[in-house]
Amino acid sequence: MDRSLYPDNWDAIAKNIKDEANWTCTECGRPCRKPGEREHELLERLPPVWQVDWYDLVDSEEFGDVEIEKPGRFILTVAHLDHRPENCDRTNLKALCAPCHCRYDLQPSSMFVKRQLKLERKGQLTLL
Repeated sequence: MDRSLYPDNWDAIAKNIKDEANWTCTECGRPCRKPGEREHELLERLPPVWQVDWYDLVDSEEFGDVEIEKPGRFILTVAHLDHRPENCDRTNLKALCAPCHCRYDLQPSSMFVKRQLKLERKGQLTLL
């Protein structure tokens, strides 16, 4: 992620998108951790259907000593649907958990667009 391509207020924009989504992936519905939220705090706010899945991912079933085996699954990100970090129009942004964001970015059509944009940033002219 090249932070120089993002607007100066990107952190505030991303937080607003995540807050609007209630810190839940808009693709798969996975509840995600808020900044500074500990595992047991997330566990307390999870709906019962997600608590079952959660326990499949932890080492210990002791409620006070929960350790996440794969914590990256519970990170909420903000995707630029057109892959242009400078385009922060609300209709171009979507709250996605890390796995859904990765799936979106790794689609063949997305990879093509990202390659083209990278070439353009390096000075490659586009054909219209």
